Formats: sequence, C-alpha cells, structure tokens
Amino acid sequence: MDNDIVHIIGGGLAGSEAAWQLINNNIKVILHEMRPIVETPAHKTSQLAELVCSNSFRSDDYEANAVGLLHQEMRACNSLIMSAADQNKVPAGSALAVDREKFSLNVSNTLYNHPLLEIRNEEVKEVPVEWKNIIISSGPLTSEHLSGYILKKTNAESLAFFDAIAPIIYKESINMDVCWYQSRYDKIGPGGNGLDYINCPMNEKQYFQFIDDLLTGESTEFHDWELSTPYFEGCLPIEVMAKRGKETLRYGPMKPVGLTNKHDPHTKPYAVVQLRQDNQEGTLYNIVGFQTKLKYNQQIGVLKNIPGLEDAKFARLGGMHRNTYIKSPILLEKDLSLSSDKRIKFAGQITGVEGYVESASIGLLAGKFMASKILNKKIVTPPKSTALGSLLDYITTELKDKKDNSVYFQPMNINYGLIESISNDNIPKLSKKEKTAHKKKLISERALRDIEAWIKI
Repeated sequence: MDNDIVHIIGGGLAGSEAAWQLINNNIKVILHEMRPIVETPAHKTSQLAELVCSNSFRSDDYEANAVGLLHQEMRACNSLIMSAADQNKVPAGSALAVDREKFSLNVSNTLYNHPLLEIRNEEVKEVPVEWKNIIISSGPLTSEHLSGYILKKTNAESLAFFDAIAPIIYKESINMDVCWYQSRYDKIGPGGNGLDYINCPMNEKQYFQFIDDLLTGESTEFHDWELSTPYFEGCLPIEVMAKRGKETLRYGPMKPVGLTNKHDPHTKPYAVVQLRQDNQEGTLYNIVGFQTKLKYNQQIGVLKNIPGLEDAKFARLGGMHRNTYIKSPILLEKDLSLSSDKRIKFAGQITGVEGYVESASIGLLAGKFMASKILNKKIVTPPKSTALGSLLDYITTELKDKKDNSVYFQPMNINYGLIESISNDNIPKLSKKEKTAHKKKLISERALRDIEAWIKI
C-alpha cells in the first residue's frame, strides 16, 4: 500500500542507515537524493553515504570509549554503515578508519540492488501532502529550498555552524627519512599493527614557526550570511586553535605523547603531526585534525614547512562548509517525529548530533521507529544506559540556558557524560585513573546487555 511507503530525503549516512532498517522490515522505501542533479559545496561523488571530511569513525574500543561503544551497539542492531565500515577498514591504531571510496560504494551497491528500495535522484523542495511517512535526513548541507520548507514547518530559527575538511597527501611524496610509522602508545586497532600513523616530528623552533605561519596565513573570507555562524568546538580549524594560544595545538592534534622518533629515539619531539591512511591501497594519507580555512596557496606553503612534507603532493586541500541543524529538543518527540507534523521524522546530523557514527545511529533509530509505526508495534526507545539511548535523549530533551532561560543547544558527539552513570565506589584499592577506566568498562558492559534486551522487545 502507498500508505506504507517511506520517503527518505537525503542519501547520506543517516538516510542510508534508515533505509536499510526499513527494508529489512519488509517495508518499501523511496530514497530521494539530490546529487548529482544538485551539487553541494563539499561532496565530490554521486555515491550514497559519501564521507566528506575525515575517513575516521574514531575509536573502536568499546570498553574504554563511548564512540567505540556506539559502534558495538550499532553492530548489534544490524547496522549497514558499521558493516560497510568493517569491510573496508584501513589501519588506524585503535580507531576505525575506512577507505572512503570503497565504503561509499559498498553502501550504494547494497541499497541499489535491493528490490524494496527505489532511488530517485531529485531535489525535494518541500514534502508533498500525500506522503504519509517521511524521514528527513538531508544532513548539514540541506538545500536552500528544503531549509526554507523546514523553517516554515517548525516556525523556529535554524542554527548553523562551520565544519572543516582536512588535507589529503599522496604517500609517495612523504619523506620517510624524517617521518616514521607508529600508533600513539603503539595501540593496535581494527586492521592495524601498532604502526598505523605516519608521524612528522617538530622541535620547539619549528613548532613556533609553524604557529606563526598559521596565524599570519590568509584565510578564505566569509560570505555575509556566514559571519554570525559559530564554529563547532569539536572540529575547529587549526588556525582558530592556534589563535587560542600558541601551545593549544601541542595539547590537541599535535600532542607528542606516546610516540618515539625511530630516527632519533633519544630526542623527544616538541610536537608531532600525524597522518592517517585514507584508502586501502595506502597511497593516500590525511593530516589528522588539520581542518583549515586557509586559502589553498597559503595551505601549501604552511603545510610544506612541516618536517617530512617538504615535497608533499596534495590529493585534496583543506576546506570549510556550513552545517545546519534544527533545535531538536523543542521540535522533536522521543521517536524523532516532528511535533507539528507527526508524518515527519528527522535523522542524522540535522538533528544536532556530530560525527559520522552519531549521524548514522540516529538514522538507525529513525528507521526502527518508523518501521514500528507502520507495523503497528509499540515504539520503545532504547534506555539511557546505552549510547544509542543517551544520544537520543540529548537531542529530544529540552535544555535551558540558566542565564536567560532560552533554549541552548549545540551539536554533540557521543560521550560517557551523556550515558547514565554507574557507581564503582566500592573498589577503594584502585587509583583514580584506574577507577575511571573500570567505570567506563562497567558502563559499556551494562550498555551492551541493555541494548541486546531492547533489540528483543
């Protein structure tokens, strides 16, 4: 029946995951993806689930990291995104990183070949009244027309922030007489061997010269409509971090801890620039944490001053794009449906979650909730003791700024601070650091038990 068809707007990570959850419940889906008919400032292909920034899904350690826990919960929920990531992983220490092209192709082929899924390459400018079941997962680069429609439907101001893209370098152009392979603290992660990053060392003089170059480099100018848009704290351009203090980068993406320069093991680097493998062939590496708004010619000059990158050849330079999201806590119900129009659910980054996996996880939940609605099953949200449940709670629980009582809502990555806590005070023999690690392990173990129980409901 047409009343049971679900229209998904946007074929990114969230839209693809939502579609997968629905077709696995034997529900027909029409996925509307405007690319390549309408391009965006950041996308380069017409594939579904294209990764436009980093190729990293971040930590895969489910016992000690909240995003790793979210990975594991999604795997338990038969996630297409996690399955494709696992099949196309590249070495990245304790992180889960993927070959971005093969990952997107995997997701695209899986969905394109499914008999219950229809792909329509078209821009949806507004939701037709005859559609009964809709998931808007148009992402941070929602088109101007659809953004206008959302504003009319919600009668609320859409918020926005900038996201940044890190440069990618051809491996063959990196000077390995200066650089060396090593994961921080020699950690071995998915598909890795403890030698998963290329490290570029800097002494004190080189570091401060690099900071001065960043601070004096010319950046791309903002458009008038961008001037009042705040950055997202979790993805700041390197030049913005440098402006916060000359030592800031040494305590961020350039921290030298857990690394020993094999070319000079007795000299501790003052700072280290890390590069992470970007494709399975190992021919491309991205500079970790080096999102930037510097103009292209400025980028090349500044980055080639990094030891070991003097002759670097760039497959892609860094860039910036605007991300938009809605005030989900005052607009959405617990099942992600729009309070003013229950036909519509929102999913992905447009709901105010930040990160690939977080976006996909909200797509997963939107798909499951929509399936329950169509199949006349009771919609049960995952408990707040889980990563999935706590992230959902964050974007659907109204927050208040104590200063002026207005709604304050900023994009958020998954973290243990969101997950329902647990006590381990009855283990006095552990140090504070050991207690923290033990507590995370207990929270993760409980979350995985609880998510398995939720799946069976």
